[in-house]
Amino acid sequence: MDAADWSFPTAIRFGPGRITELPEVLSLLGIGRPLLVTDEGVVELPILRNTQALLVEADVDAMLYSNLQGNPTEANVNGGLEMLRSANCDGVIAFGGGSALDAGKTIAMMAGQSRPLWDYVDGEETWMLVDPQGILPVVAVPTTAGTGSEVGRAAVILDETTGKKRIPWHPKMLPSMVISDPQLTLGLPPNITAWTGIDARVHAIEAVCSPVYHPMADGIGV
Repeated sequence: MDAADWSFPTAIRFGPGRITELPEVLSLLGIGRPLLVTDEGVVELPILRNTQALLVEADVDAMLYSNLQGNPTEANVNGGLEMLRSANCDGVIAFGGGSALDAGKTIAMMAGQSRPLWDYVDGEETWMLVDPQGILPVVAVPTTAGTGSEVGRAAVILDETTGKKRIPWHPKMLPSMVISDPQLTLGLPPNITAWTGIDARVHAIEAVCSPVYHPMADGIGV
């Protein structure tokens, strides 16, 4: 499997072993003290411990936040936001599946905002309430194939008061860089790898079947 770099529009570094470039990417983005956001299912796996060791070796002082459930909630976001602010973190590493990526992007977006999270969700114009200068840079490190959140400008967060999933979004929620290392998927439970692989295939089928014409989506779907 060959390595490659491209943008869609997020800058992506793809290829086996490219997780080793994480310290370099953080330096390029000016991130010296990142918040490493992952979920409870990934935090015990060797792929995360190896990544933490990589950061320690590069003298990167990363704070770990893993209090995330399968569908991240406002409380999960606020917990990460509190840690980020108290530790004076200057960026976010979102490491894992869709839950970690969505939560990490939302924490980074909320870092410099003055309104509550739900003011920035759902509506077509709500993104205009966001202070773009308050959004911290994000490095997304997906460990599954199915989410696509690493190249999205939105997240899905569960509103526990209503039981509904809501969508905060802003153009600057796009991660600054993606490290897509397929070797990381080898450290996941086989069923997770299989389920998310099927999810990725379904996304491609949806793109091809959509009545809306989008040449890039059509090309990727095929």
